[in-house]
Amino acid sequence: MAEDIIADKDFQEMFAARAQRLLGLANYLSEYGASRQILTRPLLGELLSQSVQIEEFLDAYGAASNCRWCSFRALTAATKLFSDVSYELLHIKHSLPVYRLLPIEQDFAKATEDTLDFTSAALLSAAKQMLAKVEQLGLVIPSESPPQLYSEQLPPGRLLRSCVTRRVEKVSETVTMLATAFLNLAADSKDVRAAGKAKPQQYASYAEDTVSEEMLRSLELRFHNLQSLYDTYVSGTEVENLDTDLPVLRGHISVVFHLLKTGTAFVHYYERHVTKLSCGLPNWQAAVVSAEDLLAILMNYSITHICLYIACAERLCQEMLKKYAVIDRIEVPVPPYRGFHVRPATLISKLVLHYGSEVKMQIDDEVYNAGSSLELFRANEKINAGKRRWLANEISRLKLVEQYTGDNNINDVVRSVVLALAEQSKLILYEQPLQLPDEPEQKEGTLLERVIDEIKQLQSTGKIDIETDLKVTFVGDKRVLADIKLLAESGYGEDNFGNNIPLPEKLSYLR
Repeated sequence: MAEDIIADKDFQEMFAARAQRLLGLANYLSEYGASRQILTRPLLGELLSQSVQIEEFLDAYGAASNCRWCSFRALTAATKLFSDVSYELLHIKHSLPVYRLLPIEQDFAKATEDTLDFTSAALLSAAKQMLAKVEQLGLVIPSESPPQLYSEQLPPGRLLRSCVTRRVEKVSETVTMLATAFLNLAADSKDVRAAGKAKPQQYASYAEDTVSEEMLRSLELRFHNLQSLYDTYVSGTEVENLDTDLPVLRGHISVVFHLLKTGTAFVHYYERHVTKLSCGLPNWQAAVVSAEDLLAILMNYSITHICLYIACAERLCQEMLKKYAVIDRIEVPVPPYRGFHVRPATLISKLVLHYGSEVKMQIDDEVYNAGSSLELFRANEKINAGKRRWLANEISRLKLVEQYTGDNNINDVVRSVVLALAEQSKLILYEQPLQLPDEPEQKEGTLLERVIDEIKQLQSTGKIDIETDLKVTFVGDKRVLADIKLLAESGYGEDNFGNNIPLPEKLSYLR
């Protein structure tokens, strides 16, 4: 079915009637400039509302694909985006006194003002280009609105807090729920946080990958959900009075959420409008900001301060969890493949450091810091010594060497004993066929002693491993221990032959 085509004259008449308020706002900005005094939330709210309506009107008639109107559609989109992000920046600016943000190494208030200057200039550029386009179309430009219409007088002070405080049964559970949720989200933000260290020449590649619109929008939604979780279970409750760290955490969740909204807007404009031209006509206007300036603002303001405030709140959450730690102990098996080698030790230490709690691992009378992978590596010495003692006892108990004499070839005896133990699931063979040295290491002692020594050498060189029911004990906060237990039940992330296996979703922060 053929699509109906509307006459350009008819569309222009409709547009002129619908766009009066948006064009009046553009004229107002052009006349008075987009200074900090002029750019208020009432003005930005009206500008956002009108640009949203006109953008929808233009899209309904396919203006983005029409060479006469596509540039105006792009200017409307720019006005919508930069009025929206400017509103976010004003929200951050006016909320700073109540956010109770922890100190960082940069002047965040000044950075917010500077970024607001950037978005204001973008709005002014869009307004001037919009008016120039209107003149080209032969439309009448409405007179500007009086400045007092958009003024925003904000005397100091707050309303008296008179609502009844809600009761919460268990303060510790509420605090730990929020702190744990933030820590998990902070771990999932590691790629974006890594982008905070990027050099200017790397900005474009980061914008295409790590800080893409898709990535930032996903994080924005999750931080918004975390803020909603706080407001549902904590705001207006006695918990906020009992633990003064909670309002501080709320401020950090909120500022990261709003910074993510600014970052999402900046990278959206970069991806959709700066790096993608909609029309090849000579009169197509340039984007209202340059790619270099936009990326610099994205990285130096949004991404940098997201990283800084997540790091602050991460440390805060770890301290909060320490306050409410419930000390417990669990007993779990030693990792089946080579004990606490690189992968299991790294996962456990990463898990412990994620929560910031002190956790100890105990083997008999030895105590190790579970937050240090090097400490856990050291535990392997004791574990392997225990395995070797158990192995010697098993070979003696099962009388596996008694049938042989010193006349038998030592390698034949070793191979026979190893196979007998493997058949009983007491050994794991990592090398098949098993290669033995031409000359035994131990030439002195009884046959039993020599066989045991050769098998120990095979274990120390990684050709075999010893299956035992050795267990270790972890002592610390029960919330951390619950994740260690889950990790142990998942084979510490590997099977009996050292192959990586997926971790449970609850341990996704370890990936």
